[in-house]
Amino acid sequence: MKLRVIISGGGTGGHIYPGIAIAKKIKDLEPQSDILFVGAKGKMEMEKVPKAGFPIEGLPIRGLQRKLTLSNISFPFRLAASLWQADRIIRRFSPHIVIGTGGYASGAMLQVATWHKIPTLIQEQNNYAGLTNRLLAKKVSIVCVAYPNMEKHFPNTKIALTGNPVRQDLENIPETAAQARAFFQLNPDLPTVLVMGGSGGALRINNCIRHGIEKMIEAGAQLIWQTGANYYPEIKSFLEANPPSIPERIFVSDFIYDMPKAYRAADLIVARAGALTVAELAIVGKASILVPSPNVVADHQNKNATVLADAQAALLVKDNQAETMLMPHIISLLSDNKKRDSFAQAIRQFAFPQAALNIAELALALRNAV
Repeated sequence: MKLRVIISGGGTGGHIYPGIAIAKKIKDLEPQSDILFVGAKGKMEMEKVPKAGFPIEGLPIRGLQRKLTLSNISFPFRLAASLWQADRIIRRFSPHIVIGTGGYASGAMLQVATWHKIPTLIQEQNNYAGLTNRLLAKKVSIVCVAYPNMEKHFPNTKIALTGNPVRQDLENIPETAAQARAFFQLNPDLPTVLVMGGSGGALRINNCIRHGIEKMIEAGAQLIWQTGANYYPEIKSFLEANPPSIPERIFVSDFIYDMPKAYRAADLIVARAGALTVAELAIVGKASILVPSPNVVADHQNKNATVLADAQAALLVKDNQAETMLMPHIISLLSDNKKRDSFAQAIRQFAFPQAALNIAELALALRNAV
């Protein structure tokens, strides 16, 4: 019998890309399987998943806002409509397994799947689990986590420590650091800082880099800067009006599509602390300064970064301290090879290169156990 799997999740890349990685591993194990993604209408998964080669359907679900809005007033109706539509999808597609990778659509699909007694799996990316997953954990079959000591959020008997799935092309990057820097039209021999603020960019990080870029150049470094689409026009205009003293030391783009080369080129990485970013940093084993976003549910980015900082695996800079502390830390680490090497070595203990495969195997075991 052909295996049928629903994978639901989205809203951010941190929910979408693990789902895609799991889907590809399931296809490796069961080439004839049918995999259907379910996301939220209007969200980025509706574009990213088809580009990865998988079909997707959208639910009208939306999250609650922190202030009173018309969207909040409509939430109960959208939730009811989403549960009804999720039920229709499950009845039509008749999945053997339903996997949730986070986001509101994931909660609706997992809830309905448990009503139908279908084996279910949660893939929790963060060190701090959201309310939806904590509630669903009582009903689902298994919870795959990326951090130890998650018994504080989930039933111990259902937890599997698998890590977070990352893109396969990060595991064996063929280019040398010099080749990767040349790809970005930078000097192959200079220390290189990679700055990225997640898929949408990070205003605080961008401002810190913009104001301190000359200091970095004076320190002998060069920069690969992913600004995010929202901030790119302003930063491009700024650089044109205030050209750096050595412009050939800067590569700036709204989005970097070849992230393996960017990781390989970097001696030091400045980033937010989303779960997917942390997982990728661990796989590539790079010294990092993490500036957690304060604008996330349950402050989970700060919790992710704190785990690494406590293990001396990364440097944590609070968002509200970044304007005064980030650039001095960048300059300091650029001149401290020993400290960078120590961070790079320590973060590798958080790497789970087989995460997607392990999760896929657990999902197939659920099917076989029914």
